[in-house]
Amino acid sequence: MNLRASYLVLFLFSFGTVFGQEIKSPNGEMQLAFSLDAAGAPTYQLNFKNRSVIKSSRLGFDLKNDSTDLIQGFQIINSSESTFDETWTPVWGEESEIRDHHQELLVELLHQGSKRKMNIRFRLFDTGLGFRYEFPVQENMGHFVISEEMSQFAMAGDHMAFWIPGDYDTQEYDYTESKLSEIRGLMETAITPNASQTPFSETGVQTSLMMKTTDGLYINIHEAALIDYPAMHLELDDKKMVFQSHLTPDAQGDKGYLYTPAHTPWRTVIVSDQAADILASRITYNLNEPSKIEDTSWIKPMKYVGVWWEMITGQSSWSYTDELKAVKLGVTDFSTVKPNGRHGATTENVKKYIDFAAEHGFDGVLVEGWNIGWEDWFGNSKDYVFDFFTPYPDFDLEGISAYAKEKGVQMIMHHETSSSVRNYERHLDEAYQLMKDYGYPAVKSGYVGDMLPRGEYHYSQWLVNHYQYAVEKAAEYQIMVNAHEAVRPTGMARTWPNLIANESARGTEYQAFGGNKANHVTILPFTRQIGGPMDYTPGVFEMDVFNGSHVNSTLANQLALYVTMYSPLQMAADYPENYMRFPDAFQFIKDVALDWEKSLYLEAEPGYYLTIARKAKETGEWFIGNVNGFEGRTGEVKFDFLDAGKTYLAEIYSDKADAHYKTNPQAYEIRKVAVDSKSILKQFSAPGGGYAIRIREASKEELKGLKKL
Repeated sequence: MNLRASYLVLFLFSFGTVFGQEIKSPNGEMQLAFSLDAAGAPTYQLNFKNRSVIKSSRLGFDLKNDSTDLIQGFQIINSSESTFDETWTPVWGEESEIRDHHQELLVELLHQGSKRKMNIRFRLFDTGLGFRYEFPVQENMGHFVISEEMSQFAMAGDHMAFWIPGDYDTQEYDYTESKLSEIRGLMETAITPNASQTPFSETGVQTSLMMKTTDGLYINIHEAALIDYPAMHLELDDKKMVFQSHLTPDAQGDKGYLYTPAHTPWRTVIVSDQAADILASRITYNLNEPSKIEDTSWIKPMKYVGVWWEMITGQSSWSYTDELKAVKLGVTDFSTVKPNGRHGATTENVKKYIDFAAEHGFDGVLVEGWNIGWEDWFGNSKDYVFDFFTPYPDFDLEGISAYAKEKGVQMIMHHETSSSVRNYERHLDEAYQLMKDYGYPAVKSGYVGDMLPRGEYHYSQWLVNHYQYAVEKAAEYQIMVNAHEAVRPTGMARTWPNLIANESARGTEYQAFGGNKANHVTILPFTRQIGGPMDYTPGVFEMDVFNGSHVNSTLANQLALYVTMYSPLQMAADYPENYMRFPDAFQFIKDVALDWEKSLYLEAEPGYYLTIARKAKETGEWFIGNVNGFEGRTGEVKFDFLDAGKTYLAEIYSDKADAHYKTNPQAYEIRKVAVDSKSILKQFSAPGGGYAIRIREASKEELKGLKKL
């Protein structure tokens, strides 16, 4: 680690401002300028290769019940600059080492009217910028309430954007591709129904926001290290093309309660003239603190199957009976009611999944609907909705645990809270202890429906703190967490690596609710996954869903998702019988790795195509995934990342020439070829299609007779 601090001499510069500082990224291609304008308002601007990324933009806060806001009237009392260069090792991830190399500028400000101190810390990386506000212990500031954070992001033009509506309760929307100026006119159709949703503006959008300029710059705005603070949205002034931060309010309309010393999350701007660089950037993780879990040996990536898709598609149910209008835990006697015959979480059915997992080398089995209360779990604003430890009469908790252990399979717990957060926290210790007692290493938690306490939102400060509490409490019990419907991730998995996955976006389940857009998976890595891995639950082989919906993907595309949609927790979501219909394609899901030594982003264009190569830890095998948008495309992959002088066996799972996500999704082919570091592959991907490749060292006998690329 090379850590150097020095005081920066103030100087004048010609950005139409009064007085300020400038720093450059380590490679010199990114330039940040900070200044106070004529009114004493903090401003910044960002350039990349002398092209404007963020024009002069104001920073500050509107405070509640305060005569003086922290918006203007500041003076600089000190500033310092430092360089940081360190390489750290993630517990799991897209590579085995991550370099944190940045230039830092700390500006210390004094608000002249109130004599309050506010610092702004900037970190400039080769791939972008992070900045946050800091409030030191001081005489004139203790507790304060935020009415709004006033961080601006002034765009240099009417960029093309991939966006979802700003919403306090859900991210489960399809992405819209449009110019910034078109957002207002498209908002109404972009807001589709959800179990809980609170859109707030005709021009409000969510982060991570992906944009592309007319001259080929890719810009991504997000946040990192979201702790004890509400999630940030972006409100667009579509006349000036200026985004301003819009924090999620609480039940009283307040945006945040802070007390000194305090700091905000980091606001991030990732930028490059190459789309692949957006995916390769590790700014989000680098702006989070190192792991707070000393012994991480129990945190292990998992590949799993589960009793889930049959419920999502309507073939079975979470509930045990149809006779009850309401359930009162501790009073309702399930032994006296008639089973509905459609309950999915039966001992017999779960054992079938355990057998399938054991036979095909899967680590775990998820079971939803095992615990009492599903008859009236949703839409009733019910506090005591689940207890998280009482099974239905047809689910043998102890017997299932013993059976799974005998088969060498681990069970994954399911905790649906129905957004009754107080109830969940009331039961957390007992629920986690039950998991330890029965050998469940991971939990999938859910927050479906409107929040309890009533009036709170999924992304307010209070709920952000709850999600964090659940993860930290889980770490005490050595349990990994996969949170669904929670706030979108912001790199916190570096600090708490037991947060092994999140949903927090429109996942595969929506393929059974009318379908996702065919290019959805070409956008998610540029948006939702900037903050961390997604439990997308891929691997659906039968596209005509039991309930009449259609999965807008080819089978080869589904295989590719295990590489392109990075997660250390990966599900094979379909029915076991559908995998047995296509055992040759299913082999790729069985073979693909979960944890990576290196990742290379070979081709990338958000909304259109994406090709990623990853090298597996331990085995050294390479896997390539390509996902494609609405139009058929032939891409080119160079294998120059392979070791020179070696010949490898490549197993290619691809779309047939007549494949199409709507009309012919199961048209795939598998071929084997020999490749080396000089090989080039030209490969067709169908509309909504893609391909997946496994590359491994092989004997001369295995390579004999194979065509060499």
